[in-house]
Amino acid sequence: MLDLEPLCFSSDCPSRALFDQIADKWSMMVLAVLDDGPQRFNAIRRRLQGVSQKALTQCLRRLERNGLIAREVISLSPVAVQYQVTPLGRTLREPLRELHNWTLVKLPDVTAARQTFDATGSGTTVADRSLLQSFA
Repeated sequence: MLDLEPLCFSSDCPSRALFDQIADKWSMMVLAVLDDGPQRFNAIRRRLQGVSQKALTQCLRRLERNGLIAREVISLSPVAVQYQVTPLGRTLREPLRELHNWTLVKLPDVTAARQTFDATGSGTTVADRSLLQSFA
């Protein structure tokens, strides 16, 4: 079990906001896309099916603000912008890769758990329902 400081769960703790940023699905996917090298906005958007322009823009800004990616303006006509992972952002490579591997390996277990939950109605087992009915 992790030994966490009780304050890390406080709504005022800065680590909570950073964790929220890193654990966000779009942030994780953006970092994975940029792991291949610098990319322009539309290239990132094409890779991330389902992300809106607004959500991607907000995500990129938060990642840049946290120092995890860098934004570079390229002097072309028209002006272009590309993003790349910073050295700080690269330190997330292994933890995110491990999390991704976990999702692939454990997906069958999670799928089975979902099916059991859905089949029994709100996740209660037959024994749980019998017990609940005895109190009714």
